Amino acid sequence: MSDTNAPTTDPRTLTEEEWRARLTPEEFQILRNKGTERAFTGKYYNTKTAGTYACAGCGEELFTSEEKYDSGCGWPSFTAPMDEDVIEEHRDTSYGMVRVETVCRTCGGHLGHVFNDGPGPNGLRYCINSASIKLDPKQ
Repeated sequence: MSDTNAPTTDPRTLTEEEWRARLTPEEFQILRNKGTERAFTGKYYNTKTAGTYACAGCGEELFTSEEKYDSGCGWPSFTAPMDEDVIEEHRDTSYGMVRVETVCRTCGGHLGHVFNDGPGPNGLRYCINSASIKLDPKQ
């Protein structure tokens, strides 16, 4: 984990109160309550800065700027995570839709969804909430 705010214990054992103390209200709503930010409002949806994107909840490195692209959907989009082992995928049937939710494997925080309409060899689009990630710019 790269974030200096990363928990020193297993983040999956933190209580709701501990998460509320660690996260902003928006981060808590998205990471812990599976919320979403409005399209085109997140701080990273249009960012071109090179670097690494880590989970805002625990600091686990998730995506690189090399995999980021402009999908036009209004959220940061990536073609693949840094490593397949850093993300869990779950069936999501909320809001009358069938989607695949993406979750940080380390802390269980909701990141966004993955869709099969992306570019590149795997054809995937990881649509991620800006509030669920933090950019560590390349030096």
